[in-house]
Amino acid sequence: MPLHLGVAWYPEHWPESRWAQDLQLMREAGISVVRLGEFAWSSLEPEEGVFTLDWLERAITLAAQHGIACVLGTPTAAPPAWLTQRYPEVLAVNADGRPATHGTRCHYDVTSERYIQFCRRIVEQLARRFGQDHRVIGWQIDNEFNTVSYSENARRAFQRWLRQHYGSLEALNEAWTTAYWSQQYTDWSQIPLPLTGAHGFNQPHNPGLRLKWRQFITDAYRRFLHAQVEVIRAHARAEQWITHNFMGFFDGFDHYVLSELLDFASWDQYFPEGPLCFERDCAAHDLTRGFKRRNFWLMETQPGSINWSDINQVQSKGETFAAAWTAIAHGADAVCYWQWRNALNGQEQYHGSLIAPDGTPRPVYVEIKRLGEAFERIGSLLDGTTVHAEVALLHSYEDRWAIDFQRHHVRFDPLAYLRAFYAPLIRRNLAVDILSTRAALRGYKLVIASPHIVDDAIAQSLQEFVAEGGHLVLGVRTGVKTRDNALWQQRPPALLHDLAGVHVEEYFALREPVQIAPEKDAPPWLQGPASIWAEWLVPHPGTKVMARYEPSNGWLDAQAAITVKQHPSGGAVWVLGAWLDDPLQDKLLGWIAEQAGVQPPLPVPLATAHVVRRGKAYIVIAGAAPATFELPWLAREHLSNRVVRSIALPPWGVAVLTQEEPA
Repeated sequence: MPLHLGVAWYPEHWPESRWAQDLQLMREAGISVVRLGEFAWSSLEPEEGVFTLDWLERAITLAAQHGIACVLGTPTAAPPAWLTQRYPEVLAVNADGRPATHGTRCHYDVTSERYIQFCRRIVEQLARRFGQDHRVIGWQIDNEFNTVSYSENARRAFQRWLRQHYGSLEALNEAWTTAYWSQQYTDWSQIPLPLTGAHGFNQPHNPGLRLKWRQFITDAYRRFLHAQVEVIRAHARAEQWITHNFMGFFDGFDHYVLSELLDFASWDQYFPEGPLCFERDCAAHDLTRGFKRRNFWLMETQPGSINWSDINQVQSKGETFAAAWTAIAHGADAVCYWQWRNALNGQEQYHGSLIAPDGTPRPVYVEIKRLGEAFERIGSLLDGTTVHAEVALLHSYEDRWAIDFQRHHVRFDPLAYLRAFYAPLIRRNLAVDILSTRAALRGYKLVIASPHIVDDAIAQSLQEFVAEGGHLVLGVRTGVKTRDNALWQQRPPALLHDLAGVHVEEYFALREPVQIAPEKDAPPWLQGPASIWAEWLVPHPGTKVMARYEPSNGWLDAQAAITVKQHPSGGAVWVLGAWLDDPLQDKLLGWIAEQAGVQPPLPVPLATAHVVRRGKAYIVIAGAAPATFELPWLAREHLSNRVVRSIALPPWGVAVLTQEEPA
């Protein structure tokens, strides 16, 4: 797939007399694709059963005349007022029992069969009209799925789903241990929704019920997505692809499950926390690529600033360019900006855009135009290429939900723990695939996993990986729960004792840090503090202790904190029994990667520049500081079309290199 530069364009906001001017400015910026239609339901069906698609046809025609392809968004994230007024049961209900009101977006009840019927009808109108249109290259389903509804309809649907899942109340009661607190159910209609605090004292519901509710929401969104995909597939030509724009690490549902229905995944990247940070912001690229283990689209990103953070700072000059190349380096085949021009009213008036309300370019337009020129000049270098990673970092929405329900330590954020493993790898420019705990692992050299929920399939996959010579790192809180969010009747890591060579005697939520010290034959730098969580590891025969706890609470004193078990295959399993502080975690993960034979694409000094290899190209990106280093070979730098032996980049500078063949 060729590289695309895109923008969200809303022609329904503006008179047609302005469309040509907008499209001409887009073309001059190198924009090759526009996304349109995803919020236009009231313009496409102004009255129930009355469809007005001609204006959209004219917009697509005019875009094509300017050499710009179209991606159609299904408009189901923003139902029209006539629909929500006439059929209020389609509106989502908040956890406090209040129904949503018209005037926002994604305020529908995803479990509403009536709403799904209306969605299928408008999508069918669009698919019949544009499914064979060569000017339309693909479809985006809805926009940023995110809403959970606690309606009566959702409650009944959840009860039906549980009945299908468990088959009998006896099985459900056993899985959830409902004898505890007299929770036994004798009729499916008795099962409530998990409204935390609704029954007083802010007490949460049963962990089994809470996890199954999240799994149900995933299934509800899957049905909602499938209903639209099915309609489009029935009418669209095979070349038109289908995607959905996810929101990074948002955990409202299991993205791996939904991505099964898509041709590729997309996501929307914004920077509410401040400037581009490779250790933080690249993870969601690698996550999205891992949903289907293929390239993705960056369907939305900010042109300068956003409008919904505490401080909506404009990106520094050059930062927008660098952020786009970071996405491309990690597997994006398109970078699309939200939005082209600000609507004159509505909730996002202050959001960044390429052109101002008067129709003239804003400063960031020039930077994006520079990106378009680069894509046009060297985009073919990256066509059909992707990132090859030798490291897999395993991730599970079910694990995150289960731990978030019962953190046991207020600071035990499972996403922060995942990033504690990701950061040392990306700091060394090691390519990482962030995969489901249920993904196939063949071909990787190093796998990092902390599967809180473990079953036979997950255990077998990890065992096979190590049996084939792979190196495995296991973190804390591994192998604690079943898929019903029940405790295993064995010590952690359940089902993995033989593989890991240890079991956990006790776990400790830490008020104060504990110190870790190396064993005599371990690297001397293997010492430092651990915070938040520590586990007393009991090594089994054949397992080597690498580090122990120093005196702390008495229980942990001199107990094993880090172990390694070598396997006959040449593989090894490290168990990290504590949440190590960042400097120690960084050293240890870097050392383990070396032991596993994982090497960076270029020998760049640590923290000098971000480097990713995609195909034959090495994409080098400086951060907020300049980057200077020597190359191990003669290279062609394609943005400047120069042959170089060293790199000197200004802040937010970018180089795209290939190895130059000797003359």
